[in-house]
Amino acid sequence: MGILNVTPDSFSDGGLYRTADAAVDHAFAMAAAGADIIDVGGESTRPGARPVPTAEEIGRVIPVLSALRARGLTVPISIDTRKSAVARAAFAEGAAILNDVSALTYDPAMAEAAARAGVAVILMHAQGTPETMQLAPAYGDVVAEVRDGLAARRAAAIAAGIDAARIALDPGIGFGKTLEHNLALLRNLPALAVLGAPLVVGASRKRFIGALGGPPGAPLPDGPARMPGSLAVALHAARHGARILRVHDVAETVQALRLQAALDDGGTP
Repeated sequence: MGILNVTPDSFSDGGLYRTADAAVDHAFAMAAAGADIIDVGGESTRPGARPVPTAEEIGRVIPVLSALRARGLTVPISIDTRKSAVARAAFAEGAAILNDVSALTYDPAMAEAAARAGVAVILMHAQGTPETMQLAPAYGDVVAEVRDGLAARRAAAIAAGIDAARIALDPGIGFGKTLEHNLALLRNLPALAVLGAPLVVGASRKRFIGALGGPPGAPLPDGPARMPGSLAVALHAARHGARILRVHDVAETVQALRLQAALDDGGTP
């Protein structure tokens, strides 16, 4: 899943693809590099981010989705949003997947919108909102609590009419988690991969990679400097149960996965 943020303030690539032309070119480049899904988002959910007005978010993503459809992008498009009005507008432009970091809890109308559209849905675990989630995240047992939380949200989505076969689950690396929480979840992905839905991992370029990847006391800055560490996490996640990797660096991740597959079993992903 290639990340396409059409925002001014996303943590790693904010502002790079704010024009429709730049965004469309990047989407096609990621597809050519091997992305199976393009995930388009118009609202940053980085730590501390404030909600974007619905009309503004629609104004960011819909011109891009319209242009992607007009130019004939063939890979599925995912809309990364918490708002049902944005989701419905995106579905009308051909988005086939909803990626909701609130797992359908932010907007009471979102579950019905997704069920009515018949789209696939990614439900992510988060503790708190983007504005507050990193202030003091706390768990008794992070793996068990995230597992149980995802299972509950999957059950709620099914009860709302969303086809169980169209649901994927994301443990929400970095969303209300400390560095230690993130590592515990990544070490225990098999415990999450048994919930009856494909597992999504989105760790690309996140803060814990910068903290661990640089010299002691000198974390790596946001952006491409965190790409090698992101590849290491992606390979680990793929080997331990993840079926969808949400990444900034598509070509590099695809190459790494191909080599891992060849070394493991002589195949290709």
